[in-house]
Amino acid sequence: MKRTIPLLSFVMLTFFLFSCGSVKELQLMQGSFDTARLSQIQVPDPVIQKGDILSIIVYSDNDLASTKYNQPIIASQAAANPIGGSAEAASPKSGGYLVDKSGNIQFPQLGVLHVEGLTKDGLTLLLDSKLKDTLLKNPYYSIRFLNFKITIMGEVNNPGVLSAEDEKLNLLQAISRAGDLTYFARRDNVRIIRETSGKREFGEVDLTKPELFTSPYFNLQQNDIVMVDLRPKKIAANDQLWVRNVTVTVSILSAVALIANLFR
Repeated sequence: MKRTIPLLSFVMLTFFLFSCGSVKELQLMQGSFDTARLSQIQVPDPVIQKGDILSIIVYSDNDLASTKYNQPIIASQAAANPIGGSAEAASPKSGGYLVDKSGNIQFPQLGVLHVEGLTKDGLTLLLDSKLKDTLLKNPYYSIRFLNFKITIMGEVNNPGVLSAEDEKLNLLQAISRAGDLTYFARRDNVRIIRETSGKREFGEVDLTKPELFTSPYFNLQQNDIVMVDLRPKKIAANDQLWVRNVTVTVSILSAVALIANLFR
Protein backbone atom coordinates (compact mmCIF):
# COMPACT_ATOMS: atom_id res chain seq x y z
CA MET A 1 0.00 0.00 0.00
CA LYS A 2 2.83 2.37 0.86
CA ARG A 3 4.24 1.97 -2.64
CA THR A 4 1.00 2.99 -4.24
CA ILE A 5 0.80 6.27 -2.32
CA PRO A 6 3.70 7.94 -4.18
CA LEU A 7 2.24 6.75 -7.48
CA LEU A 8 -1.17 8.16 -6.64
CA SER A 9 0.43 11.41 -5.52
CA PHE A 10 2.33 11.63 -8.79
CA VAL A 11 -0.78 11.03 -10.85
CA MET A 12 -2.80 13.59 -8.88
CA LEU A 13 -0.01 16.15 -9.24
CA THR A 14 0.10 15.53 -12.98
CA PHE A 15 -3.67 15.94 -13.21
CA PHE A 16 -3.47 19.17 -11.20
CA LEU A 17 -0.78 20.61 -13.46
CA PHE A 18 -2.77 19.65 -16.54
CA SER A 19 -5.89 21.28 -15.11
CA CYS A 20 -3.97 24.50 -14.44
CA GLY A 21 -2.78 24.52 -18.04
CA SER A 22 -6.31 24.03 -19.35
CA VAL A 23 -7.72 26.75 -17.10
CA LYS A 24 -5.09 29.20 -18.34
CA GLU A 25 -6.08 28.50 -21.93
CA LEU A 26 -9.77 29.01 -21.16
CA GLN A 27 -9.60 32.03 -18.86
CA LEU A 28 -10.41 35.46 -20.29
CA MET A 29 -8.66 38.74 -19.46
CA GLN A 30 -5.68 37.31 -17.61
CA GLY A 31 -3.28 39.64 -15.84
CA SER A 32 -3.66 43.00 -14.15
CA PHE A 33 -5.85 45.87 -15.32
CA ASP A 34 -4.71 49.45 -15.77
CA THR A 35 -8.03 50.75 -14.46
CA ALA A 36 -7.03 54.42 -14.67
CA ARG A 37 -6.32 54.14 -18.39
CA LEU A 38 -9.20 51.80 -19.21
CA SER A 39 -11.74 54.01 -17.45
CA GLN A 40 -10.91 56.88 -19.83
CA ILE A 41 -11.78 54.91 -22.95
CA GLN A 42 -14.95 56.26 -24.57
CA VAL A 43 -17.38 54.22 -26.61
CA PRO A 44 -17.33 55.59 -30.17
CA ASP A 45 -20.59 56.66 -31.77
CA PRO A 46 -21.74 54.53 -34.70
CA VAL A 47 -20.93 55.98 -38.10
CA ILE A 48 -23.46 55.98 -40.92
CA GLN A 49 -22.52 53.63 -43.76
CA LYS A 50 -23.92 52.54 -47.10
CA GLY A 51 -26.79 50.10 -46.59
CA ASP A 52 -27.83 51.52 -43.23
CA ILE A 53 -31.50 52.21 -42.63
CA LEU A 54 -32.08 55.35 -40.60
CA SER A 55 -35.16 56.50 -38.77
CA ILE A 56 -35.18 60.31 -38.79
CA ILE A 57 -38.09 62.20 -37.28
CA VAL A 58 -38.19 65.99 -37.23
CA TYR A 59 -39.92 67.78 -34.37
CA SER A 60 -40.46 71.46 -33.66
CA ASP A 61 -42.67 73.83 -31.71
CA ASN A 62 -45.13 73.58 -34.60
CA ASP A 63 -46.12 69.94 -35.14
CA LEU A 64 -47.99 70.73 -38.34
CA ALA A 65 -44.98 72.44 -39.89
CA SER A 66 -42.77 69.48 -38.96
CA THR A 67 -45.01 66.97 -40.72
CA LYS A 68 -43.84 67.78 -44.25
CA TYR A 69 -40.26 66.90 -43.31
CA ASN A 70 -41.20 63.42 -42.12
CA GLN A 71 -42.07 60.17 -43.79
CA PRO A 72 -45.70 59.05 -43.54
CA ILE A 73 -46.55 57.02 -40.47
CA ILE A 74 -48.72 53.92 -40.89
CA ALA A 75 -52.20 54.75 -39.66
CA SER A 76 -52.58 51.82 -37.26
CA GLN A 77 -49.23 52.58 -35.67
CA ALA A 78 -49.89 56.30 -35.56
CA ALA A 79 -53.08 55.65 -33.61
CA ALA A 80 -51.11 53.76 -31.01
CA ASN A 81 -48.63 56.64 -30.78
CA PRO A 82 -50.51 59.94 -31.17
CA ILE A 83 -48.77 63.27 -31.66
CA GLY A 84 -47.18 64.29 -28.40
CA GLY A 85 -45.74 60.84 -27.66
CA SER A 86 -42.04 60.43 -26.98
CA ALA A 87 -39.56 60.72 -29.83
CA GLU A 88 -38.06 57.33 -29.01
CA ALA A 89 -41.48 55.66 -29.13
CA ALA A 90 -42.32 57.22 -32.50
CA SER A 91 -38.99 56.75 -34.26
CA PRO A 92 -39.41 53.14 -35.42
CA LYS A 93 -42.82 53.80 -37.01
CA SER A 94 -41.67 55.15 -40.36
CA GLY A 95 -40.14 53.00 -43.04
CA GLY A 96 -36.71 54.53 -42.61
CA TYR A 97 -34.21 56.05 -45.03
CA LEU A 98 -31.92 53.68 -46.87
CA VAL A 99 -28.38 54.99 -47.34
CA ASP A 100 -27.70 54.23 -51.00
CA LYS A 101 -24.47 53.12 -52.67
CA SER A 102 -23.41 56.76 -52.99
CA GLY A 103 -23.90 57.37 -49.27
CA ASN A 104 -27.02 59.50 -49.79
CA ILE A 105 -30.61 59.52 -48.57
CA GLN A 106 -33.66 61.15 -50.13
CA PHE A 107 -35.16 63.47 -47.53
CA PRO A 108 -38.61 65.09 -47.79
CA GLN A 109 -38.43 68.73 -48.93
CA LEU A 110 -34.62 68.77 -48.69
CA GLY A 111 -33.84 66.32 -51.46
CA VAL A 112 -30.55 64.42 -51.53
CA LEU A 113 -28.45 64.49 -48.36
CA HIS A 114 -25.00 62.94 -48.19
CA VAL A 115 -24.87 61.22 -44.80
CA GLU A 116 -22.19 58.54 -45.15
CA GLY A 117 -19.43 58.98 -42.60
CA LEU A 118 -21.54 61.07 -40.22
CA THR A 119 -22.46 60.20 -36.66
CA LYS A 120 -25.92 61.00 -35.35
CA ASP A 121 -24.55 64.25 -33.95
CA GLY A 122 -23.08 65.06 -37.36
CA LEU A 123 -26.40 64.37 -39.05
CA THR A 124 -28.12 66.63 -36.52
CA LEU A 125 -25.79 69.48 -37.47
CA LEU A 126 -26.44 68.82 -41.16
CA LEU A 127 -30.21 68.97 -40.66
CA ASP A 128 -29.87 72.14 -38.60
CA SER A 129 -27.97 73.79 -41.44
CA LYS A 130 -30.60 72.74 -43.98
CA LEU A 131 -33.61 73.76 -41.89
CA LYS A 132 -32.33 77.01 -40.39
CA ASP A 133 -34.01 79.16 -43.05
CA THR A 134 -37.37 77.38 -42.90
CA LEU A 135 -40.45 78.17 -40.84
CA LEU A 136 -39.61 75.51 -38.26
CA LYS A 137 -39.12 76.87 -34.77
CA ASN A 138 -36.62 75.11 -32.52
CA PRO A 139 -36.33 71.93 -34.58
CA TYR A 140 -34.99 68.79 -32.95
CA TYR A 141 -34.66 65.23 -34.15
CA SER A 142 -34.94 61.58 -33.26
CA ILE A 143 -32.30 59.64 -35.20
CA ARG A 144 -31.87 55.89 -34.92
CA PHE A 145 -30.28 53.03 -36.81
CA LEU A 146 -33.05 50.57 -37.67
CA ASN A 147 -30.76 47.76 -38.81
CA PHE A 148 -27.89 47.82 -36.30
CA LYS A 149 -26.83 44.19 -36.28
CA ILE A 150 -23.74 42.02 -36.15
CA THR A 151 -23.12 38.41 -37.13
CA ILE A 152 -21.28 36.00 -34.84
CA MET A 153 -20.20 32.59 -36.06
CA GLY A 154 -17.84 29.75 -35.26
CA GLU A 155 -17.14 28.31 -31.83
CA VAL A 156 -20.00 29.87 -29.88
CA ASN A 157 -22.99 27.96 -28.55
CA ASN A 158 -25.61 29.95 -30.47
CA PRO A 159 -24.17 31.52 -33.64
CA GLY A 160 -26.37 33.90 -35.58
CA VAL A 161 -27.32 37.53 -36.18
CA LEU A 162 -27.61 39.83 -33.15
CA SER A 163 -29.40 43.16 -33.15
CA ALA A 164 -28.90 46.04 -30.73
CA GLU A 165 -31.72 48.51 -30.22
CA ASP A 166 -29.47 50.88 -28.28
CA GLU A 167 -26.94 50.79 -31.15
CA LYS A 168 -24.15 49.66 -28.83
CA LEU A 169 -22.69 46.18 -28.61
CA ASN A 170 -19.20 45.19 -27.57
CA LEU A 171 -17.41 41.94 -28.23
CA LEU A 172 -17.98 40.44 -24.77
CA GLN A 173 -21.68 41.29 -24.89
CA ALA A 174 -21.99 39.68 -28.33
CA ILE A 175 -20.27 36.50 -27.14
CA SER A 176 -22.51 36.38 -24.07
CA ARG A 177 -25.66 36.79 -26.17
CA ALA A 178 -24.41 34.01 -28.44
CA GLY A 179 -24.37 31.61 -25.50
CA ASP A 180 -20.67 32.03 -24.63
CA LEU A 181 -17.65 30.38 -26.21
CA THR A 182 -17.45 26.62 -26.55
CA TYR A 183 -14.71 24.65 -24.81
CA PHE A 184 -12.87 24.34 -28.12
CA ALA A 185 -13.00 28.05 -29.01
CA ARG A 186 -9.75 29.85 -29.61
CA ARG A 187 -9.69 32.73 -27.16
CA ASP A 188 -6.43 34.42 -28.08
CA ASN A 189 -7.39 35.35 -31.63
CA VAL A 190 -11.02 36.28 -32.29
CA ARG A 191 -11.36 37.76 -35.77
CA ILE A 192 -13.51 40.73 -36.75
CA ILE A 193 -14.48 41.52 -40.34
CA ARG A 194 -15.58 45.13 -40.81
CA GLU A 195 -16.54 47.23 -43.82
CA THR A 196 -15.66 50.91 -43.66
CA SER A 197 -16.28 53.29 -46.57
CA GLY A 198 -16.72 50.35 -48.91
CA LYS A 199 -13.43 48.73 -47.89
CA ARG A 200 -13.17 45.50 -45.94
CA GLU A 201 -10.77 45.33 -43.03
CA PHE A 202 -9.78 42.50 -40.74
CA GLY A 203 -9.02 42.79 -37.04
CA GLU A 204 -7.94 40.39 -34.33
CA VAL A 205 -8.71 40.55 -30.61
CA ASP A 206 -7.01 38.55 -27.85
CA LEU A 207 -9.65 37.82 -25.20
CA THR A 208 -7.04 36.53 -22.75
CA LYS A 209 -5.47 39.97 -22.23
CA PRO A 210 -6.93 43.08 -20.57
CA GLU A 211 -5.72 45.10 -23.56
CA LEU A 212 -8.77 43.84 -25.44
CA PHE A 213 -10.64 46.89 -24.09
CA THR A 214 -8.30 49.22 -26.00
CA SER A 215 -8.76 47.43 -29.31
CA PRO A 216 -10.65 49.39 -32.00
CA TYR A 217 -12.55 46.15 -32.60
CA PHE A 218 -13.79 45.70 -29.02
CA ASN A 219 -16.80 47.97 -29.59
CA LEU A 220 -18.57 46.48 -32.56
CA GLN A 221 -19.98 48.47 -35.44
CA GLN A 222 -23.07 47.71 -37.46
CA ASN A 223 -22.66 44.82 -39.89
CA ASP A 224 -19.48 43.54 -38.21
CA ILE A 225 -18.82 39.81 -38.54
CA VAL A 226 -17.28 38.09 -35.51
CA MET A 227 -15.50 34.81 -36.23
CA VAL A 228 -14.45 32.57 -33.34
CA ASP A 229 -12.03 29.94 -34.57
CA LEU A 230 -11.51 26.42 -33.30
CA ARG A 231 -8.44 25.96 -31.15
CA PRO A 232 -5.68 24.12 -32.99
CA LYS A 233 -6.84 20.53 -33.35
CA LYS A 234 -3.65 19.28 -31.81
CA ILE A 235 -4.32 21.20 -28.60
CA ALA A 236 -7.93 20.09 -28.39
CA ALA A 237 -7.01 16.48 -29.13
CA ASN A 238 -4.21 16.57 -26.57
CA ASP A 239 -6.59 17.92 -23.94
CA GLN A 240 -8.97 15.02 -24.47
CA LEU A 241 -6.11 12.53 -24.59
CA TRP A 242 -4.66 13.82 -21.32
CA VAL A 243 -8.01 13.61 -19.56
CA ARG A 244 -8.58 10.08 -20.82
CA ASN A 245 -5.08 8.88 -19.93
CA VAL A 246 -5.13 10.41 -16.46
CA THR A 247 -8.58 8.97 -15.77
CA VAL A 248 -7.51 5.49 -16.86
CA THR A 249 -4.27 5.69 -14.87
CA VAL A 250 -6.05 6.77 -11.69
CA SER A 251 -8.55 3.93 -12.11
CA ILE A 252 -5.77 1.36 -12.54
CA LEU A 253 -3.79 2.60 -9.56
CA SER A 254 -6.92 2.64 -7.42
CA ALA A 255 -7.52 -1.00 -8.35
CA VAL A 256 -3.88 -1.86 -7.56
CA ALA A 257 -4.18 -0.17 -4.18
CA LEU A 258 -7.37 -2.11 -3.43
CA ILE A 259 -5.75 -5.45 -4.37
CA ALA A 260 -2.67 -4.62 -2.31
CA ASN A 261 -4.89 -4.01 0.70
CA LEU A 262 -6.57 -7.38 0.25
CA PHE A 263 -3.25 -9.27 0.30
CA ARG A 264 -1.59 -7.44 3.20
